[in-house]
Amino acid sequence: MFFAQYYLDCLSQASYMIADESTGRAVVVDPRRDVSEYLADAEARGFTVVGVINTHFHADFVAGHLEVAAETGAWIGYGRRAATEYPVRHLADGETVSLGDVTLEIMETPGHTPESISVLVRERREDAVPYGVLTGDALFIGDVGRPDLLASVGVTADELGAMLYDSVQNKLMGLPDEVRVFPAHGAGSACGKNLSTEKQSTIGEQRATNYACAPMSEADFVDIVTAGQSAAPGYFVHDAILNRKDRALFDPAAAPRPLTVEDFIDLRVSGAVVVDARDPQEFAAGHLRGAVNVPADGRFAEQAGTVLPADADLLVLAPQNREEEIVTRLARIGFDRVAGYLRSPDDALTVLADEVTPADRLTAAQVRAALEGDNPPVVIDVRNCGERTEHGFVEGALHIALGELPRRLDEIPRDRPLVLHCAGGHRSSIAASLLRHHGFTDVSDILGGHAAWALLNTPVTA
Repeated sequence: MFFAQYYLDCLSQASYMIADESTGRAVVVDPRRDVSEYLADAEARGFTVVGVINTHFHADFVAGHLEVAAETGAWIGYGRRAATEYPVRHLADGETVSLGDVTLEIMETPGHTPESISVLVRERREDAVPYGVLTGDALFIGDVGRPDLLASVGVTADELGAMLYDSVQNKLMGLPDEVRVFPAHGAGSACGKNLSTEKQSTIGEQRATNYACAPMSEADFVDIVTAGQSAAPGYFVHDAILNRKDRALFDPAAAPRPLTVEDFIDLRVSGAVVVDARDPQEFAAGHLRGAVNVPADGRFAEQAGTVLPADADLLVLAPQNREEEIVTRLARIGFDRVAGYLRSPDDALTVLADEVTPADRLTAAQVRAALEGDNPPVVIDVRNCGERTEHGFVEGALHIALGELPRRLDEIPRDRPLVLHCAGGHRSSIAASLLRHHGFTDVSDILGGHAAWALLNTPVTA
């Protein structure tokens, strides 16, 4: 058996290829949209990709099932409850997919979404104990998939929670301890709240250490799993819908082009949003008015999808020689309306000097002094709930997590100075730039974030 995990750090996303080396038949599970790596590996090993399986309708990225199928002629498999605009093979509970001696068995494990499935992998068809189980977003290492995402229209979080209880407590925990667990996501994903940095585990380890796998009632399970979930990024619904559609294929060769400064100016004037992917300090030193700072070195795609509208035309201003990378990362979440990019951002900012402005970044000491002044600023904490619980928070701060910020702008006063902070200064630069993009004028963020604030020994509520 050939078994490979492909892990994408910036989306905390895992995909898989399983093949029978005797027959050369292979299946790809939960592929991302840029599929060249899977196809290259298959070609190098002489495999024929006969099928591509999505464990569910993903909300945090656009899956590459259509791309794989277009390149290989493979069938596309989903759980039996999935409804799509394109032809699929509906996979029922207990159904097997034979690749030769290597066999895949489908387990219906709804709860994260109604159509969710897991895939049992047997190296030899007669093996009583499976080699592993691909759990999608049903079971993570250290957590389970959240049942409260809006991806499942018409199904409540409580209904999904009851489904997830049965899937985890009865079906997955009914597997032998030795079965390896291969989830679709790891630490950092917004599809859960307590995901481990480990890339694989076993059923036995999860039975012993995963809070959601401990024996409990259905009501207790639903309560503990739904409590304390962070706000889902705004693009999740967009991607969940897009994954159902017969959408356009991603073609790296047809990627957006480099623009002249003149074309860039014209598109910006006509309403395109500038996405500045440089480091927050570079951005603060000088950026185009109205640009939204989403640094490339981080969870770029997720954070771009959190603060940018999916239906906007985008202009990319990226670190030198990373423009095409940024375009690909946007495409992974279905943000295809990239009009182009500037090849040399420094030269462009020189030409557009009249449109360049700095961003205010204050030290924690400066913020403390401002709070004691005659016109104290409103402090806005853009961290998630769990961070505030674990690390404390500034007394009186308005809490609006970054994932909620675009839809809660009306709650923020426009007649007061604003100071934003996150844990260390990355997300606060994103949030502050978003507020300026929407017309807020007196906006700063804290250098070093809450960590710097706490070092001052000012009152922090825990």
